Amino acid sequence: MTNLTDPIFNNEDKAREHLESIRWADGVYCPHCGNTDETSIRRLEGKSTRPGLFQCNECRQHFTVTVGTVMERSKIPLAKWVLGFHLYAASKKGMSANQLGRMLGVTYKTAWFMAHRIREAMKGDTASGPLGGEGKTIEADETYIGKRETPRKLARGRIPTYTKSGKSGGAQKRIVVGLVERGGKARMFHLNDATKDTVREVLVRNADRQSTLYTDESRLYTVTGAEYDAHRTVKHTAKEYARREDGVVVHTNTIEGVFSIFKRGMVGVYQHCGEAHLHRYLAEFDFRYNRRTALKWTDAERATDLIRATSGKRLTYNQTDEAAYA
Repeated sequence: MTNLTDPIFNNEDKAREHLESIRWADGVYCPHCGNTDETSIRRLEGKSTRPGLFQCNECRQHFTVTVGTVMERSKIPLAKWVLGFHLYAASKKGMSANQLGRMLGVTYKTAWFMAHRIREAMKGDTASGPLGGEGKTIEADETYIGKRETPRKLARGRIPTYTKSGKSGGAQKRIVVGLVERGGKARMFHLNDATKDTVREVLVRNADRQSTLYTDESRLYTVTGAEYDAHRTVKHTAKEYARREDGVVVHTNTIEGVFSIFKRGMVGVYQHCGEAHLHRYLAEFDFRYNRRTALKWTDAERATDLIRATSGKRLTYNQTDEAAYA
C-alpha cells in the first residue's frame, strides 16, 4: 500500500529526485541531442538557476527532467504530477478530472490538462508486438457504448432501424473491438465501422496467427478465424457462454470482463466522453489491465512504469481538439 504522506507527493525537491531516478535510472542523457556522456552534462547550480536544470556541452542546450515528456512546459508543480500519476495508476475504474482537481487542489481546466497527458503516457502497449503465439489463446469480441456524435451513414440511403423503445440500437453507438490473451494483456480499439475488413485488420495486426482464437458466433470473425491455428466459437444466441472441448473451456468471458471494467468506469466515473477522445480512455484502461494485481503488479510499480512511459511523448491543446480514431 502506498503512503500518500510520502514527501514525493508534497515536496518539490523530493518529487524531482523521484522523477529523475525513474527517467534517468541508467544515467542522465540529453533529450535534445541524445548525448549520454555524463561527463559532458552538468547540473547547473546557483541562486539564479532554477532547481533541476542541466546543460549539455555537446548541443549547448539546457534541460530538466520534464523536457521531452508530457510534463514539458507545464507550470504545474512536480509533486502534483507525481501524485496524479499515482492516482491514475491506482484507480481501477479511472478518475474524473473533477475528482482529480479536488484531490490536487487545482482547477478543472488544469486537471483536464493533466488527465489527458497522463492518458497519452499510457499509450504504447501495441509497440510490444502482437498478443498470443503458439499454444496461446486469444479472445476477441466487440462492444458498443455511448451514442455516436456523427451518425453512421448506411449504404444505399438506408435508414437506421430503431428498437421498440425508440432507440437506434447498435448501429448508432460507438464501436469498440477488444482482444485479450488469456492470462496476459488486452487491447481495445475504437472503430468507425465494424466490418469483416476493419475487424480483420485489428486482428492480424495485434494477434499472432499461431494462436487459438475464441469468439462468439458473429460473422465478423468467420473468415478471419480461418487464418489462425484454430478458431472456436460460443453461441450466445443459444445462451451458451462456455463449454468444455478437447480438455479446454471455450468461452469469451475474459474479454467480457475487460469490457465490464471499461464500461463501469465510463458510465460510473467519467459519465461522458467525447468521441474524439475515446481512444485515449481505451489506452488508459488497457494500461491498468495489462498491469493488474493478478499479474503481480503493485500500485507503486504501476505508477513507476507510467512515469517511465512519459518520455518521448507530447500532447498539445491543438492535438486534444482533433478527432482521432484507432
